[in-house]
Amino acid sequence: MTSVIHRGLPWHTSRRSGPSPAALTSRVVAGTILITGGAGFIGSHFADELLAHGYRVRVLDDLTPQVHGGGERPEYLSSGVELLVGDVRDPDAVAKAVEGADAVVHLAARVGVGQSMYELAEYTAVNSLGTAVLLEALLHRPVERLLLASSMSVYGEGLYRAPDGSLVDGVERPREQLERGEWELDGLEPVPTPETKQPALASVYALTKYGQERLCLMFGSAYGIPTTALRLFNTYGPRQALSNPYTGVLAIFASRLLNGRPPLVFEDGRQRRDFVSVFDVARACRLALESDRAAGQVLNVGSGESVTVLEIAERLARILGVDIESEALGRWRAGDIRHCFADITRARELLGYEPQVDLEAGMRDLAEWLAGRTAVDRVDAATQELSSRGLL
Repeated sequence: MTSVIHRGLPWHTSRRSGPSPAALTSRVVAGTILITGGAGFIGSHFADELLAHGYRVRVLDDLTPQVHGGGERPEYLSSGVELLVGDVRDPDAVAKAVEGADAVVHLAARVGVGQSMYELAEYTAVNSLGTAVLLEALLHRPVERLLLASSMSVYGEGLYRAPDGSLVDGVERPREQLERGEWELDGLEPVPTPETKQPALASVYALTKYGQERLCLMFGSAYGIPTTALRLFNTYGPRQALSNPYTGVLAIFASRLLNGRPPLVFEDGRQRRDFVSVFDVARACRLALESDRAAGQVLNVGSGESVTVLEIAERLARILGVDIESEALGRWRAGDIRHCFADITRARELLGYEPQVDLEAGMRDLAEWLAGRTAVDRVDAATQELSSRGLL
């Protein structure tokens, strides 16, 4: 195995809040961290987290219009961040970005289940080819650590328990059942989903995220670069792209409510998800970057709690002070699953990760950020697009 090149930089384990259990045995890169896709929602919060802990941060981002509108540097991106505008598929842009970086955090990706089902080439190019271009650049400029943001979507349906107490993996709802409007998996109780559950790739997006995982972990093993993949669950909070109809569901609901329209919920709205604050996600990313125990691992990052999508919509309306009821469409979307929420035991044990922002506080953070903001509601157009293609 080829050994990683170390740059002779100092290592430390200090933290403003004191060391976590995992940090006591970790080495921390004291240098420059490159975040691909770092001008976006999660990336910008992670940049703040790194800057607060003494790191230098460089970002490579193409400022795609669907997320960033006019393509200018986001006002929320810290002035302490070095921003390079470029496409992760461009070898020259990537080579420039990785030069002098001590670790790479790969967030750059096209996101969203629905859109991935008809923009197959774009999602495959950005997510799969972009990852390969990045890894080829690291062949020539090795780094101390590599961290990938993966997705809970790779699980498909979560884990279930049968009436006899046994755990059931690999279930899915047949199309015929969905066409009858029968949403639940009869006789099965959803339970927290651990990393040991076998992937069930129900969308193009899920397929590309799982491919990213395997590619990065394979590369890290072959070239001696400690690599970790974090399967992020439904992340929410300030800075989400409100006018992007394929972003996180809380931002989509917020866009509807800010425009005086009801949130649209697929099926009956009682599907259960794990909603985790972006502040917890940013902290988990830093812990994974710093911990030797995370090397070679796939880890869930969630809140460890579950809530229905309908309840999320109702709570957001209440916190925003808007008297608008959600609308359950009674329709299903290709690539969607019924229940999936995180078992975060492994992240607790290996990283010392513990969620610190509960759902009520996190939604208030979001509501405060939403105050006075405007959003272009493109949900109807996106829904029509899916319907016209037979995906809804």
